[in-house]
Amino acid sequence: MAGTLAEAPAPAPVDAQPKRGTASPDAALTVAGIRIGRQPGFDRIVFDLGGKGTPGWTVEYTERAVQDGSGRELDIPGRSVLEVRITGSAYPFDSGVSPYAGPDPATDPDVPGIAVATPLVFEGVTQSFIGVDGDRPAFSVSALSGPTRLVIDIASS
Repeated sequence: MAGTLAEAPAPAPVDAQPKRGTASPDAALTVAGIRIGRQPGFDRIVFDLGGKGTPGWTVEYTERAVQDGSGRELDIPGRSVLEVRITGSAYPFDSGVSPYAGPDPATDPDVPGIAVATPLVFEGVTQSFIGVDGDRPAFSVSALSGPTRLVIDIASS
């Protein structure tokens, strides 16, 4: 689904392979919110995006949560860590969008086993990490419109 926005999320997660999508050339997006929810068979993480354009992404499992720019290693709760890189990103002062300012990590008591590290922007890429209490479960990624958001569904047991 590179470079396009869908009206509905991708089908249920079926594999744990890296997922990629391409940002539109005019993209200048800032993460304004993070939501976590449970659906039958999967947990959903939503990055609410403000600004213009279509986001790109690379989402894949990583052994260590290392921040771009600083090289600092983060302690992310969970047995597995998904690295989320949103391309077509802009600093809030460039996009005019108030950035996410919630808890770090973002969690939801109704969705135990998921923790989302506060996103940071470095050189046009927003980076975040999702701690998952599972051994690299399958996941899917979708970019949705109205409003613009990046949705990651992670298979749950």
